[in-house]
Amino acid sequence: MSFRIEEKLTIDNYKIVDFKSFLSKKTAKQIYQPRKIESLYFDNINYDMYTDSIEGLTPRKKIRVRNYPNTKDKKLYLETKISSVEGRFKIRKIIDSNKFENLKINGIFDPQYGLCKPCLHVSYYREYFKINDVRISIDNNINYKLFSKNIFKTDVNSVIEIKTTINKDLDELVKEFPFQKNRFSKYCNGVEKIIYR
Repeated sequence: MSFRIEEKLTIDNYKIVDFKSFLSKKTAKQIYQPRKIESLYFDNINYDMYTDSIEGLTPRKKIRVRNYPNTKDKKLYLETKISSVEGRFKIRKIIDSNKFENLKINGIFDPQYGLCKPCLHVSYYREYFKINDVRISIDNNINYKLFSKNIFKTDVNSVIEIKTTINKDLDELVKEFPFQKNRFSKYCNGVEKIIYR
């Protein structure tokens, strides 16, 4: 298990060009082709994962099934993102379509949160860059959809994620970003826009 250090920035969609110009000046390299990402998030009836995330409690989790449509990777990934006192890490395993259908119907039992049912679809396009040991992704065209109904919302912001396992490199890089750093969760933002609107 390797702990990740990460920071997130939210910027208006129209400022993406400025951010990419900043990356170019830092000689960032594109490491993957841009791709669409879809995630289905699970939570219990009280939305305790959402509440714990908003309050910054630890330990906390997010559970989702992720896939990458329109790419060669046709797998479905069941992911649990865990935030603990020690740091953040992700547990990921491949599931088949039958298992996914079963999870959508019956939910997932988690020892901490109990029975968790599917609640929110999130989709977006991601671009991938790297500066030394720091990975940077740009997520834009972020869309939220309620699992049980055809209720949609589109985010007016894009999200920059900065990840590394080396704290020093991240601290130095974030200081130079000409954008405000803040906590952001696509899941929490979607819940607020659709479920608690």
